[in-house]
Amino acid sequence: MPICRGYWIGVWAIFLAAGSASVRADEPAPAANLIAVWNDGGSSSREAKRQAVESLPLDRMAAPARQIVERALRQTTLYRRLPVQTFACDAALLEFALVHPEAIVDVWRVLGISRLSLDPAGPQQWRLSDGYGTVGALRLVHRERQGGGSLLVYHGRGGYSGSLAPKPLTGGCLIVVRHHPEPPAADGRARQNVRIDAFLDVDGMGLELVTRTLQPLIVRSAAMNLTEVCIFMETLSTAAAQNPTGVVRLTDRLARTDPEHRATFAGIARAAGRNAGRTGDPEVVQAELAARWLSTEELDTLQR
Repeated sequence: MPICRGYWIGVWAIFLAAGSASVRADEPAPAANLIAVWNDGGSSSREAKRQAVESLPLDRMAAPARQIVERALRQTTLYRRLPVQTFACDAALLEFALVHPEAIVDVWRVLGISRLSLDPAGPQQWRLSDGYGTVGALRLVHRERQGGGSLLVYHGRGGYSGSLAPKPLTGGCLIVVRHHPEPPAADGRARQNVRIDAFLDVDGMGLELVTRTLQPLIVRSAAMNLTEVCIFMETLSTAAAQNPTGVVRLTDRLARTDPEHRATFAGIARAAGRNAGRTGDPEVVQAELAARWLSTEELDTLQR
């Protein structure tokens, strides 16, 4: 299944909580799966929410950003701390992906593993469509370095129209992403820790209705979405280290990515390859990146 097939909050969250490659959102979740949802390591507790809100650096945000964040916090219908993810990934590549998510979505488009489109609409702003009924806008409203990592705060507005809802749904979300380096893996690869707090407001729907009808689906898809995206980023990071020539050649095909950002992406891949002492085979990189999400027949087509 393609990356980024999931419920609208999962799509808005993009690298943050986007891209279910293994969940059909239009299929009901078995009871056992719903039990697993609440044991996935995430939390919707009041204490987790309190910690998330109190850790926001509102005093360091520009006034417009602070107003957006404070309004979103007041209007929150559903809060979720997604399961913390630790995975092998180059730090520069992860930071690039979070600041320029349109480049990673462009990679998915080239590989044929996603119907998602994410087009720049201004500095650190994007228009979004997932191909399954979700459209919206996303913007990065605050970013700051924290230790060896970063804090990034995104705000989204959008809507969903499709079989999952009897009428079109609209709403907003605030996504808070924190990442920092972990001790290297046994093989020396850099590892990153990512934590995401998501605040969702569904227009015209009360807490009880959201909790009863939407929360299990949102929580399930968001957690699996995040896992799939982290797996892709680990795969991309490995490819950059082992096959930088192939990744650099791939960046040349990112037609929807600004040339300056393509050059930055290629530079990250070259640096990763130099650090690993590799060059790689440019002809196999697409299959390496897409293997998890495409069938054998689709992979054969991709390589032709």
